[in-house]
Amino acid sequence: MGTSQARRGDTRHRIQDVALELFAEQGYEKTSLREIAEHLEVTKAALYYHFKTKEDILTSIVEDIGRPVDELITWAEAQPRTLENKQEMLRRYSAALWGASALFRFIQENQATVRELSIGEQFKSKMLALNGLLKEPEFSMASQVRCITALFAMHAGMFAVQNIEGDPEEKREAILEVALDLIAQAHRNLD
Repeated sequence: MGTSQARRGDTRHRIQDVALELFAEQGYEKTSLREIAEHLEVTKAALYYHFKTKEDILTSIVEDIGRPVDELITWAEAQPRTLENKQEMLRRYSAALWGASALFRFIQENQATVRELSIGEQFKSKMLALNGLLKEPEFSMASQVRCITALFAMHAGMFAVQNIEGDPEEKREAILEVALDLIAQAHRNLD
């Protein structure tokens, strides 16, 4: 029984990987379940065994890939709101973000569709939670903007550095350095 469950899990992940690749390349709306099944070289019935709709596939991807972000939010909520903890939060978020780059590429390139799906609200609530954990009410407006921009820089940076030559890890570290600097500036400029 364990072996058949492992195989089913592998199939589920293969479906997610292929679907996410197609969603990112062609767009969510232009990708059909039939195309996903064809790329996997399985029947639609085999695909339906695991997922009934494209949204079911996408929701499962967001849940699986988004788990580290949920764990990060839980961790950060339990920490004192110090500069060091916020910087650690950004380090962990950077690792999660780069580990889920295909999903974030899809979200970036399909924003209108994402807003219409249930994952749009989930994504928005995670971003609001992260923003809330980075900024403080007593911060000046400029410092609050720096905190919010730290997260934005991490997302935008992933796409901006695609056209810059260099080692992917060096790019990730450079983006993280900018985000860490923004948080440090926010804390230095407390009114």
